[in-house]
Amino acid sequence: MFVRNAWYCAGWNYEVTQGRDNLVAREIAGERVVLYRKPSGEIVALEDRCPHRQAALSRGRKEGDSLRCMYHGMKFAADGACTEIPGQSVIPERACVRAFPVVEKDDWIWVWMGDAAKADPKLICFAVGPSHPDWVIRTSKMRVNCNYRLEIANLADLSHLAWVHENTVGGSRKYPEAKPQHTLTPRGMNSFFWVRQVPPTAAVAHLFAEGTLFDLRFEIQMTVPCNWIMHFTIYTAGTATEGDSNGQLVADTYTCQAVTPRDADSVDYYYSWGASRATEFPGLSDMLRDTLNIAFREDADVLEAQHIRVKERPHLKTIDIALDAGPGKMLWVLDKLLKEEGEPRTVAA
Repeated sequence: MFVRNAWYCAGWNYEVTQGRDNLVAREIAGERVVLYRKPSGEIVALEDRCPHRQAALSRGRKEGDSLRCMYHGMKFAADGACTEIPGQSVIPERACVRAFPVVEKDDWIWVWMGDAAKADPKLICFAVGPSHPDWVIRTSKMRVNCNYRLEIANLADLSHLAWVHENTVGGSRKYPEAKPQHTLTPRGMNSFFWVRQVPPTAAVAHLFAEGTLFDLRFEIQMTVPCNWIMHFTIYTAGTATEGDSNGQLVADTYTCQAVTPRDADSVDYYYSWGASRATEFPGLSDMLRDTLNIAFREDADVLEAQHIRVKERPHLKTIDIALDAGPGKMLWVLDKLLKEEGEPRTVAA
């Protein structure tokens, strides 16, 4: 169901603080994880399950670099080893919890869920985080109650902007008419396309004169499990019908999105959007983030209803249409990696 040897986003790094009671519980690919910071600032990721009676360590207490279970007081070091059991001097060999490799990069927290010996930080996807000096990036997050394969299919096919997001970030029938170039990578897919001579979306139409048209450039990097990074550039409509627009640059933006499966039925979605400092103007990036909050609720309404129906009839033979090219390619990459690890795929998309 889940690729194990992969980096999974566990949220924004500002969520894990030096606060006395700041223990952050996550469910990632079916595993419960607790995150906390050492006094040095380093983040620790441990299995959120005491080996004694499976109490939640996320309801415990930080003590220096260690974490104490507040059910019977067992204390665990940052490497997961138990160092104290109140009331006895002998510590059983099995008195330990799993410690996961963890990396902070681009203001995201990444946890490796597989073989620790294979945890290569170079496999973490490219992103532009809010601390980048050249970009004004605004962040957010939400939970969606659907299988992550449905999110993959949704993000790999932006033709749905014409319908799902007609009141926010889409609306034009030119989106399903675009011809994306999809290129497979070892752990994902890159996509590139233009949408030309389109009016502003409903979310920003109030900022422009009636009749204004734009050329839109989409450059997307998608990687497993479901990381989606888009460099989205807006130009005034030019006369070019191929290649770069010869219109004037209006906005240069990045939206970085990480969809982390919690289990078979839900995901945590960490996302951002913002403009380059060269094209930012007061309130722009805040508006972009707020727009995504609304647009992703539109997506969630569709995907959550779809998830219910797929669970009801998981083996229903659905039809394929031309717009399924992107989802088909990305899910093929995912299934290839699952097969290499000996994991079964999930009938969800």
